[in-house]
Amino acid sequence: MPACAMLVIVRSKMWMLCGALWLCATAIAGTTLERVNRTKTLNDVVIDYYPPFGFINDKNELDGFDIDVARAMAQRLGLKLKLSTPGWETIIAGGWRGRWDLCICSMSPTQERARVLDFPVQYYSSPAVLVVHQDDHRINSIADISGKRVGVGLGSSYENYLNKALVIPGAPPLSFPFHDVKVIPGDETITFRNLALGSGVRLDAIVSDLATAQANITATHVLKLVGGYLYQEPNMVATDKGDPEWDALVASTIKAMKADGTLAKISQRWFKTDITRDVP
Repeated sequence: MPACAMLVIVRSKMWMLCGALWLCATAIAGTTLERVNRTKTLNDVVIDYYPPFGFINDKNELDGFDIDVARAMAQRLGLKLKLSTPGWETIIAGGWRGRWDLCICSMSPTQERARVLDFPVQYYSSPAVLVVHQDDHRINSIADISGKRVGVGLGSSYENYLNKALVIPGAPPLSFPFHDVKVIPGDETITFRNLALGSGVRLDAIVSDLATAQANITATHVLKLVGGYLYQEPNMVATDKGDPEWDALVASTIKAMKADGTLAKISQRWFKTDITRDVP
């Protein structure tokens, strides 16, 4: 076969391959809103080790504040709810490629996350707090954690805070009145158990959100808050980038749930207070 003919065939096959890949990419890149309308299903990713927001209950079922918000949203939109737990690092990496529609999973916006995810609406707000063992008299403020072992949720904004790297979009710059902190990231449930073993046994302190801290203080009876609120943290619904129409629907639905008291009712069930009241 002449070389020129072989070249034509090779190029033809290459174009066919490119065309097939383009069709595949187009199918994957279909907008979230179109997919939701077609499947009549809301695919939500959650965290199953973050009580009382998301956890596995005694019936081996997903439960918590975030789960109830997702259920209420799906019901309002007339959709079937499907929950997935791919893991925090997978969620915040973005590039979901149509696997999930949104994340109602207590995510705070950061500059890094905003590069790969959109944050169409805030649904609650919870301040960051410092937790120590009740027998600890060394740590009375955030400045006292210098040189100490401080536990945080793996990949959380609290980890970024202790590394002095947290920037909350739209919020004033944070202050970091500590140094040489030994940050120990991990599963928050285990982190609180480790602190409950005693002051300085495995950890000296924990930085977490107020609602989670209060739940663990109540459960263990050996922990306490010190130093007041560290900063106010917005928690927002996250979506994969690329569908402004879907983002608009998510935002309007959550805002309607706030306006008619749905979010407040869910919050009262889990926290005996309304953590959604300061949402703009």
